[in-house]
Amino acid sequence: MHPSTALATVLVDELVRGGVREAVLCPGSRSAPLAYALEEADRAGRLRLHVRVDERSAAFLALGMARASGRAVPVVTTSGTAVANLHPAVLEAHHGGVPLVVLSADRPAELRGTGANQTTVQPGLFGPAPRWEVDLPAPGRRAGQVAHWRSTVCRALAAALDPASGPGWSRRGPVHLNVGLRDPLAPALEDVDGWPESLDGRPDGRPWVRVAGPGETVGPGERTLVLLGDLPTPELTRAALGWARAAGWPVLAEPFGVLPTGPHVVRHAPVAAARALADPALRPDRVVVVGRLTLFRELGALVRLPGAVVEHVSAGPSWTDPSHVVQVVRGPEVLRTPPAPAPGAPAWVGAWTALGEELTEQVRAASTDPSAGPTGPSVAATVAAALGDDDVLVLGSSNGPRDLATGLGALSP
Repeated sequence: MHPSTALATVLVDELVRGGVREAVLCPGSRSAPLAYALEEADRAGRLRLHVRVDERSAAFLALGMARASGRAVPVVTTSGTAVANLHPAVLEAHHGGVPLVVLSADRPAELRGTGANQTTVQPGLFGPAPRWEVDLPAPGRRAGQVAHWRSTVCRALAAALDPASGPGWSRRGPVHLNVGLRDPLAPALEDVDGWPESLDGRPDGRPWVRVAGPGETVGPGERTLVLLGDLPTPELTRAALGWARAAGWPVLAEPFGVLPTGPHVVRHAPVAAARALADPALRPDRVVVVGRLTLFRELGALVRLPGAVVEHVSAGPSWTDPSHVVQVVRGPEVLRTPPAPAPGAPAWVGAWTALGEELTEQVRAASTDPSAGPTGPSVAATVAAALGDDDVLVLGSSNGPRDLATGLGALSP
């Protein structure tokens, strides 16, 4: 299978999984892989394909179907000035809040700016009108791309449809996926070599990432681990800590907003995470990321554990997922309603906090060893222990926050 065929196949499949049932194609050579994938989906009865030879007419047809159905409808074009002919419909979608998806084929990076035929600057072509846009690079024959492609489609559909919109007001609107495609553009006559990784999506036809609707809460789960990152306000951080404690879930936290403390908060989070990666007894079945993880690679490694379901509670309309593993995204309102703890919750939290206590003895011994002199974690722990209720601690970049998370609690009685 050629790389362009693989990318187009995945994009169309994920669009269908995300609810797309109509698509409009304005044919061209560069968009051929997308055309073949759409035609195959039409033959399989997964969507209905409409072909138009004029880009402006194609765009307004897609606009009308999106407005009438409330579903996202893609319009697919080839590269070059063909894309500019969609601009009037994109502006109408912008002002009318219509979920129009522009899927434009483009030259690969090595042909941009070289005077190659049928090229123009396609990224950013529609100015501020799209709710979201992305410039997908041309694929190569290697593993590790499919999750990125699928999560990109999910982000586009989430931005176009905005499931979190309240009644009477919507942020719905157009989105733009610009897709680099490299020759060969037609499918291979014989699929001898296959593809380096599976092109399959989630089981049972589910989208790669599902954006939960308003009012949907996080369900119970015994072996659930909460990773707490950066949130916009200290109040949200406190709400997340209380929510996890009520649900019976241990928390590994980065030191943002307020110092993360409590009987369910695991001390020395990055060290504990590294230990847990090698201990099957501490492997979670589900990881719930609250906020944005930015500091510790060890916490990021936990979301990539094979077989773990990863969910995200995001304070904004988008979500943080550099590994492309998140399956469900929810808004911060879920922090008001914790699920009832599972029967095994005390033992699960106890196993994690016991690891933190074990590490505390090790960090304390290293911090109080006079021959070692002051260490980053010991200085951070000493400063944290001296803070009053109204004090504000400002940390610099890099090692300061890491030392605080590693040393926090080591010098407490």
